[in-house]
Amino acid sequence: MQTQSSLQSNWLRSYYFTRAAFSVIWIAAAILLAGQPSAAAFLLVIYPLWDALANLVDARVNGGLQANPSQTLNVVVSTVTALAVAIALGHGTYAVLAVFGAWAILSGLLQLYTGVRRWRIYGAQWVMILSGAQSALAGGYMISQSFADAAPTILDIVPYAGFGAFYFLLSSIWLVVAARRKAHG
Repeated sequence: MQTQSSLQSNWLRSYYFTRAAFSVIWIAAAILLAGQPSAAAFLLVIYPLWDALANLVDARVNGGLQANPSQTLNVVVSTVTALAVAIALGHGTYAVLAVFGAWAILSGLLQLYTGVRRWRIYGAQWVMILSGAQSALAGGYMISQSFADAAPTILDIVPYAGFGAFYFLLSSIWLVVAARRKAHG
């Protein structure tokens, strides 16, 4: 019989893997469809919406929205970001990149907080903490690039999504390794 902690750890492994898989699929679509403005616009809006949905589901599985204030706030921030991206698309790619940068900062800090909070319960959260910190730094870089001369494209978001995929996959693998060590040690 599995303990509650074990069930939650299993959930996190699946959740992190699913987040990584979505990011990889999104990256492939962004690269393939970068030259198609409507498709790129759809992808730019769907990315923060996916983050909102993923945080909502994870918070509900882990005790509900009230028990997970950082994720609840992340749901709101990511939903507002999707709306802001949709509006920014009408103002140009510079505005879109600035919105993504602000979102990366906020969602990164919220992810960092969630990782710190979960560390005590599940361990192996250092990757999510690092990811949150890097997201916040990447957001600052995106904002600075939104003032550059070269017009940004969806391809300027791809490295951010790539690091996210890497960190989610690494977190999933780390939890698998930790569970095996615990079971055999």
